[in-house]
Amino acid sequence: MLWCHLIIMLIVILVAAQLFSNALEHFGHKIGISAGVTGSIFAAVATALPETIVPVLAIVAGTSSKIINEEIGVGAILGAPLMLSTLSTGVMTLSVLRARGMKGFIKPERTGFTRDMNFFLCAFFLAGCAMYVPLQPAYLRAVISSILIFTYLLYLFCTVRASRKLVAEGFGVQPDEPLFFTRMGFKNSRVIILAQLIFGIILLLGGAEGFIHGVEDAAKVLNVSVLILSLLIIPLATELPEKVNSILWVRKNKDTLGFGNITGAMVFQGTLLPALGIMLTPWEPTKDVINGVVITFIAAIWLRINITERGLRIPALLLNGVFYALYLVMTFG
Repeated sequence: MLWCHLIIMLIVILVAAQLFSNALEHFGHKIGISAGVTGSIFAAVATALPETIVPVLAIVAGTSSKIINEEIGVGAILGAPLMLSTLSTGVMTLSVLRARGMKGFIKPERTGFTRDMNFFLCAFFLAGCAMYVPLQPAYLRAVISSILIFTYLLYLFCTVRASRKLVAEGFGVQPDEPLFFTRMGFKNSRVIILAQLIFGIILLLGGAEGFIHGVEDAAKVLNVSVLILSLLIIPLATELPEKVNSILWVRKNKDTLGFGNITGAMVFQGTLLPALGIMLTPWEPTKDVINGVVITFIAAIWLRINITERGLRIPALLLNGVFYALYLVMTFG
């Protein structure tokens, strides 16, 4: 019954991702913004809602155990960028391996990709250092959290400012499929697009909320700690929107949307969510947590140094999936 419940929640997330990505393409086209803004901000933030709501619900109103709530929260916060920078990137690359070959490239718009990775690396490094800052005096952690929040606001400003030029250069959003809701007889208007977007987000939130209720029981069945389960299983489920959306987009040769969905979510999850964890949990450097932080940082640096004018080579991206396997070995080996 437990596994059936978890599978149903995953299916809900999968369907929601399809509805959401379709509506978002039409929304970006309607308002005339670049694919970078659509992928890195709108898609990234909205599809990051499941992995955002899981730690928030866990920390604020989770189980009856405060320790378990904190472990779920910290695990979900740090596991999300780990999953995105390693497994999600690897799976997305595998989805186009046959079409593009081992000598091929995935080609996100370079300036936006570089900006995303630079912001993420700086913020995530600061969040990692915060683990060694004592709980008292409290203002020290408050300062770090404030810096992380400001970093994301600055990122939004820089990304939106670059949008107009990118649209003029041909990086606008062009939908390939009709809006799903129009197949039900509705006209393709901004109201209907927003209705489909909101419906997709509601399904995402419902799937995430349903999933969190099974985490503690799953940990008991598998006989592993809640922290490890939160670092691995929760991100695997809640990152499904990014994985599915990115796969759908890169298979349509919309690499800026596909990769922007991943890197934009990394920035979101490397700034605002750690700010929450730093303030509301002990945010301590345990072995499993540090292993995850180190692998995430290595994977992100690898992405940053491999971007070229031609894009990112397929073999280099496949290595990011290997980094996830390395983390599993470090955790269970």
